[in-house]
Amino acid sequence: MSWILLIIAGLFEVGFTTCLAKAKESTGATSMYWLGGFFISLSLSMFLLYKASQSLPLGTAYAVWTGIGAVGTALIGIIFFKEPAEFLRLFFIGTLIASIVGLKMVSS
Repeated sequence: MSWILLIIAGLFEVGFTTCLAKAKESTGATSMYWLGGFFISLSLSMFLLYKASQSLPLGTAYAVWTGIGAVGTALIGIIFFKEPAEFLRLFFIGTLIASIVGLKMVSS
C-alpha cells in the first residue's frame, strides 16, 4: 500500500509543477485558479509522501517521489509545453525511470 501512496504522491508532484507552469502563463483569475491547484496538489503530495515514508525507508521514498516528479514533469513539458525532446534528454529520462524501478526492486 505504501508504494501505491508513493506513486500517487509523485503524480501529485507532477500536478503541482504543471499548475505552477500554467499559473505562470495565465493572468488574472485564471492564474489564481492554477495557484489554488498548485497548493492543493502540493499539500496532497506532501501528505502522501509522509504516509508512505512511515513504512518505507525515507531515502528510498524521497528518491522515488522526486524521480516520479522529475520524469512526469519532463514528459509534461515535452508533450504540453513544447519543450525539446532531444535524444540525450529522453535517454536520461529513461535512466531516471530505470533508477526508480531499481529502487523498488531492492526495497521492501
